[in-house]
Amino acid sequence: MKFLNFYMRPFLAIFLLLLFSCKLHPEFTKNQIPEMKEAIAYLASDALEGRLIGSEGEKLAADYISNRFKELGLSGIDNSEFYLQEFEVKPKVNPHSMIKDTATIIGHNVVGFLDNKADKTVIIGAHYDHLGYGEMGGSLFAGSEKQIHNGADDNASGVAAMLAVAERVIAKKLNSYNYLFLAFTGEEEGLWGSNYYAKNPTVAIKSVAFMINMDMVGRLDAEKRIAIHGTGTASVWDTIIDSLLVSDFKIKKHVSGVGPSDHTSFYLQDMPVLHFFTGQHENYHKPSDDAELINYAGLDLVVDYIEALLTIMNDKPAPLFTKTKDESTEAPSFKVTLGVIPDYLFNEEGMRIDGIHEGKPAHNAGLIKGDIVKKMEALEIIDMMSYMKALSKFEKGQTITIIIEREGKLLEKELTF
Repeated sequence: MKFLNFYMRPFLAIFLLLLFSCKLHPEFTKNQIPEMKEAIAYLASDALEGRLIGSEGEKLAADYISNRFKELGLSGIDNSEFYLQEFEVKPKVNPHSMIKDTATIIGHNVVGFLDNKADKTVIIGAHYDHLGYGEMGGSLFAGSEKQIHNGADDNASGVAAMLAVAERVIAKKLNSYNYLFLAFTGEEEGLWGSNYYAKNPTVAIKSVAFMINMDMVGRLDAEKRIAIHGTGTASVWDTIIDSLLVSDFKIKKHVSGVGPSDHTSFYLQDMPVLHFFTGQHENYHKPSDDAELINYAGLDLVVDYIEALLTIMNDKPAPLFTKTKDESTEAPSFKVTLGVIPDYLFNEEGMRIDGIHEGKPAHNAGLIKGDIVKKMEALEIIDMMSYMKALSKFEKGQTITIIIEREGKLLEKELTF
């Protein structure tokens, strides 16, 4: 036995080294930057006119995704070659909207299915619609002339990532689960497509193991900060997320399964979910959200991460659903705003500003991108919740003292709402 142990030691050492190395550096499918560039360039092109639900641009986008599903060898609804799930909505029209027609809008979810003859199915989703010319609301564009909102990050990036994940799942032969790839429409108007699918599924909802959603994953910053929502919807998520050493991501975890994207529709069906998001930016819901601003290398890292997560889950049973507290119900209402885009991925004390709207209170007070709001009058700003609670205390026209941190120094500013 000692003789055997002596000669086995080198092999054991090599095995442990390989095991450790695999954990640090998982083997990924080739990077898919060219394919993702192609997908985003098309979906976010002016030719699709912003992919508004019910528009010709939305139909062109749905056809593009259907063709990609077919090329990948995915089947459509009921194992057919028909990939479109049609649904109707009759929205309440804002009297100030450019749209005066109250007729029914027809939307199309795009469904691609990888049937591995497994008992459980994993859903990978992303919405493909955007704001068109901003005519149905939601646009943050201040110009007087209507312009196409191409939505490269929101959410051509998520669709491109979903297609890349599909290719990797097929290449790695992950077959302990079936995989359902869903491209939703109507997300911008209120999760219309995902809500419809969750209530009219093409596979039994009870057979779904978990759902992964990608919305705005194309602008990973230099610090590699990423938010993952829904980490409390299954007890296993924290352990897996903490163990994945795919890249030096700075991950901000959010427990709740409820949030402003399509994963919410599935969480409300008692399903474990995870939602990936690389942060808001100054081009959000504006015509300037274009393909050339996407961080394609960063997008590929996000796909690497999801591939690694799915690879781990391939050897695990379906996670058990856990109900979470709805964080959105804790947000107070307020009558005023600073006119800034908060940095939702900021993990330190305060509220860091990621963008400034011209002519709004923060801009008029001399605040700039990167400033960290530390105090508003006597109210300490610790995080986003304390920031919103502070805003709820003020009225329009009121002038306050605001303390900010800029380049390590505290500055005092006067700000009028």
